[in-house]
Amino acid sequence: MKTEKKIWHKGACHCGAVTFEVRAPANAQLTACSCSMCDMTGFLHLIVEAEDFRILSGADNITAYTFNTHTAKHTFCKTCGVKPFYTPRSHPNGISVNFRCVDQSGFKSVTSKDFDGQNWEDNVAGLHDK
Repeated sequence: MKTEKKIWHKGACHCGAVTFEVRAPANAQLTACSCSMCDMTGFLHLIVEAEDFRILSGADNITAYTFNTHTAKHTFCKTCGVKPFYTPRSHPNGISVNFRCVDQSGFKSVTSKDFDGQNWEDNVAGLHDK
């Protein structure tokens, strides 16, 4: 099976204080989660390995929020309050980028799968299936 080449895509929070790049294939595969946090914020997950993500500016303008197990590190821009990326509980060594905060012009196709995050413990193994 051939692995698709990854390319760098730029992204930012709403006000532009926090900017970043994420390396992902042009054919994006996203996850729409129904947990309480994602459902309320409309976060659309593009999950990547840590080495496929870099903050370009505004690292000092990020604040974090944790809850429940405190494994996930939800990061927000201190100025506009948008969560452009975070460290997910499901992939603690990776980054989940909010696809809605990424310049989408470099993507050829986008597919999304639903994830039952309201029953996270029962379904998390499915997030690691490729």
